[in-house]
Amino acid sequence: MSAHQTAGEPPRPAINPWLIAAAVTVPTFMEVLDTSIANVALRYIAGGLSAASSDSEWVITSYLAANAIILPVSGWLATLLGRRRYFLLSVAGFTVSSLLCGLAGSLESLIIFRVLQGVFGGGLQPCTQGVLLDSFPREKQGAAMTVFAIATLIAPILGPTLGGWITDNYEWRWIFFINVPTGLLALVMCAAVLDDPAYLKAQRAEFLRKPIRFDYVGLGLIILGLASLEIVLSKGQEWDWFGDPFHRVHWLVAGVVIGLTLAVWWELRVDGPVVDFRPMADRNFAASAVIIFCAYGVLFGSTTTLPGMLQTLFGYDAVHAGLVLSPAGLFSLMMLPVVVGLLSRGVDARYLIVVGALIMATGCFWMSQMNLFISPGQVVWPRVVQILGLSILFTPLNVAAYASLPPRLRGAAVGLFALLRNEGGSVGTSVAKTLRDRREQFHVERLGEWLDPLNPNLNAQLDDLRPTFLGITGDATGANTMAWQSVSDLRNQQALSLAYFDCFWAFAVLALILVPLVFLMKRAVAEKGAHLAAE
Repeated sequence: MSAHQTAGEPPRPAINPWLIAAAVTVPTFMEVLDTSIANVALRYIAGGLSAASSDSEWVITSYLAANAIILPVSGWLATLLGRRRYFLLSVAGFTVSSLLCGLAGSLESLIIFRVLQGVFGGGLQPCTQGVLLDSFPREKQGAAMTVFAIATLIAPILGPTLGGWITDNYEWRWIFFINVPTGLLALVMCAAVLDDPAYLKAQRAEFLRKPIRFDYVGLGLIILGLASLEIVLSKGQEWDWFGDPFHRVHWLVAGVVIGLTLAVWWELRVDGPVVDFRPMADRNFAASAVIIFCAYGVLFGSTTTLPGMLQTLFGYDAVHAGLVLSPAGLFSLMMLPVVVGLLSRGVDARYLIVVGALIMATGCFWMSQMNLFISPGQVVWPRVVQILGLSILFTPLNVAAYASLPPRLRGAAVGLFALLRNEGGSVGTSVAKTLRDRREQFHVERLGEWLDPLNPNLNAQLDDLRPTFLGITGDATGANTMAWQSVSDLRNQQALSLAYFDCFWAFAVLALILVPLVFLMKRAVAEKGAHLAAE
């Protein structure tokens, strides 16, 4: 046992932990990047594969559904196969399936390969987090989680920018091909430096001594619930939610409720559950799980809403919309070492979580105050503030979540935490899309109330427009119609802008709601040479 190691703590690896961190972070970064990089390329994919634009959304839905299903099961698979073996298998499978995605000749084959990509990629996040927690001593847990933040926080921020640049300058297939050389390099690095700690080997040996009874019922219920959830989140707005005449949404919601409710009931009672819900009994972990779910809902919701607003209302292309979002990633990287320094000096993680949530809410509220006459810089800085808040929140949240969990529950905990993080992003994206469409309808109706022929301001506007269009067409009736159409277009533009701003206002409120949850958590301070204190 090393001088800085305490009883009950996993033995530290002989290999430099930073080398291990670099090896496991690279494939995880690429896996998380694939959750957002394809979003801006959907219409290119649909055109290249001669498919309907609406059908191309299954490229995203299939990946997220497969990812969501495998995440909570990753702890069981890592115990069965060994974490090192499972991680290497995941990297290899993700690399091969990425190559197949790039070579796909039809939308149907691409969707199948995306499912494979999601299945293999789903194990990377929890395994990476487990490796980092076991590789660094307690006083450096903040540094370990900062490395993990680079993969899970920076990747979705850079995804739209990189995806837009690749599709505009090369071809959509290269958003998958770039995973191949990176995956091969990561596979070699991980094979050289990874090894399972003694407690995991003992845990696996104990697991294999007993007859292996796979929990097919639990897995089936989880697949039913999570797959239904991902589909309804992706297609619910297109199918008009509970107004769907074919009742697809009704059946999917029933699948979500029945599947997840029975899954929790079953897994808490069966021996050897495929998903272990015991970490949720720890109040630090439970509160952190809710906070990360909501925080990633804000991140993904705003990350999809802001580029959409810039491209729809301001005429930005995918590349320039991504460039406006990119500076936030740079400032986030600059903030992460500051947060690590504060944690290593004994600052309570809860204080940083509160500060991060408040700053994130401030950034979202700032974006809600934008208008149609803003410059790119007036978009960049509110986004920077929002992401800075998330950067301050992320590392302390990951440290506090595992503060009082015993090592034997880490495998199950990291899988559940990663699942809630990803599902938060899916829910945030769906809520943003629905809220934007519904609020746009609301604002169209409210603004339309002022389009009254007795309104003097409206008549003055029409009187200015009619001569202009009359000079162009020479047709008085046509000029009158075009003047009214111009006013209608302006109303629709204003309604859409207000709908986008309402989304950011809602994200600000959600970020504020996170603050009271922190007071449910126990104190979490990193102390050198000791366990992370949780009192």
